[in-house]
Amino acid sequence: MTELLLVLAGLFAGTLNTLAGGGSFVLFPALLAAGIPPVIANATNTFASLPGYASGAVGFWSDIVRHRERLLAYSIVGLVFGYAGAELLLHVSNQAFVLVVPWLMLFAVVLFAFGARINAFVRLRAGSGGRRQRAGAIGLVLLLAAISLYGGFFNAGLGVLLLAFLALAGFTDIHAMNGLKLWISTVVALAGVARFALSGAIDWYHGAFALAGIVVGAYGAARLAKRVPTPIIRTLVIVYGIGLTGWFFWSAYFG
Repeated sequence: MTELLLVLAGLFAGTLNTLAGGGSFVLFPALLAAGIPPVIANATNTFASLPGYASGAVGFWSDIVRHRERLLAYSIVGLVFGYAGAELLLHVSNQAFVLVVPWLMLFAVVLFAFGARINAFVRLRAGSGGRRQRAGAIGLVLLLAAISLYGGFFNAGLGVLLLAFLALAGFTDIHAMNGLKLWISTVVALAGVARFALSGAIDWYHGAFALAGIVVGAYGAARLAKRVPTPIIRTLVIVYGIGLTGWFFWSAYFG
């Protein structure tokens, strides 16, 4: 039953990630329900989510290569600070992480719910002048470093943060933004998975079932994407995420 639960959760998570995002809201709790300790469940969630990022980046490759001059810098920052975020997670006890998770989930739900408005706000104020972009180059590197650190520590909501960063960096083509978002997410997840693997923090057995479900769910959803009303799915994910966050707060502080 545990393996079946994880396959079904992976199917649902892969479908959500393709259609609207928010798959971690399903998979992470499912890994906890399978009896996996919180820190290892978080690491395993990153491992299971990695193929979705990578396959998505492949799909947007023609849009990504148009900005190949930025890939090296973005990749280096993502690798270094994604690894640092994973390292930080491994130095947090399960007891402490249980207290942090509700706040991380709340942050992720807010990002998911208001991501479009956040990105529009950032894009409006990003400016497109070369002088202004050059003046903010250091700030952009620091922002990407902070986002990558967060992604290595906790995966949920990473995509929204990266889209906001890319808007601030002056991007306006949504296809290029989605492609670069997936590229950086892949790099951050790879760094995290490498660190988690070195420390034995990934539950490979249970993670493999979740990964299989994610791959099948993402593929199936991609074929049906145009037939599904995304706003309805997003609304359901937000309602579910709010309820889940409330449950995490109750369990951590009052349970």
